[in-house]
Amino acid sequence: MKAISYRRYGGPEVLEYGELPEPKVGPDHVLVKVRAAAVNPVDWKCREGHMDGLVDTVFPVIPGWDVSGVVVQPGLSVPEFAVGDEVMGYVREDFLSRGTFAEYVAAPVRTLARKPRNLSFEEAAGIPLAGLTAYQVLTQALGVGQGDTILVHAAAGGVGSMAVQLAHHFGARVIGTASEPSHEHLRDLGVEPVTYGEGLAERVRALAPDGVQAIFDTVGGDTLALSPELLASGGRLASIADPAVTTFGGRYVFVRPNTADLYRLSELAEEEVLEVHVARSFPLEKTAEAHRLSQEGHTRGKIVVTVDWES
Repeated sequence: MKAISYRRYGGPEVLEYGELPEPKVGPDHVLVKVRAAAVNPVDWKCREGHMDGLVDTVFPVIPGWDVSGVVVQPGLSVPEFAVGDEVMGYVREDFLSRGTFAEYVAAPVRTLARKPRNLSFEEAAGIPLAGLTAYQVLTQALGVGQGDTILVHAAAGGVGSMAVQLAHHFGARVIGTASEPSHEHLRDLGVEPVTYGEGLAERVRALAPDGVQAIFDTVGGDTLALSPELLASGGRLASIADPAVTTFGGRYVFVRPNTADLYRLSELAEEEVLEVHVARSFPLEKTAEAHRLSQEGHTRGKIVVTVDWES
């Protein structure tokens, strides 16, 4: 099969496009014919070796954890899916090697759910990691619900845009930090936007003088450090970007595959609660360009790589 891989850690230049063996399908796996795979910051962080202390790496590594595609072979102990089913998944295993930037991926059944019928494969590929992250933070770490005011940092990014839509659906008032060009988009999602940079705390306080009940941090560093002073009494703080959140009494969250959560996200997409904005799409052989764009950190929405099965 055609795939993207790297044989050593490094920059986008280590990514190679070529032939690799088609993956074997274990009893609890499903062979998926990949139609699209979304790029996430963790993909290039893995490629640069930043995850080496957390997970084993088996070179060559096919990058990518997000996927949408079509089932071509269920494993021997998988009654949940049949040939031809359209699926999406957060295909994270306990080691780095068999990712989603390829023509086929053998996905553990615990990582998959039905693809939303009303979304394209490109849009569906943008849901799993970002959507699960947002959903798990909001429901488990922050418990956001009716009457809450939540502040979401980097609200126009991949995770942020999912978080603000879900929080709005849960009945919360949503304030989101973003650059000026993204403000109109956020307003369309029901968000009250505020600009990054100096004076951020004052701008948030102008909207929520008594503080906010919850803060969802996707940035870390200085942005995280100023967040506790914006919380109301008893407010909750969670970060997916900076483990130092625990020193402020908050929770650090690293997303995990969860079939029930992923099915719920599929339902919400079909109910038009969730929309996915695909910022750029690249063919599989141009994955290095997609990684470079992701590393620039200025993209609104999702960057997606597609596999062309028409030619």
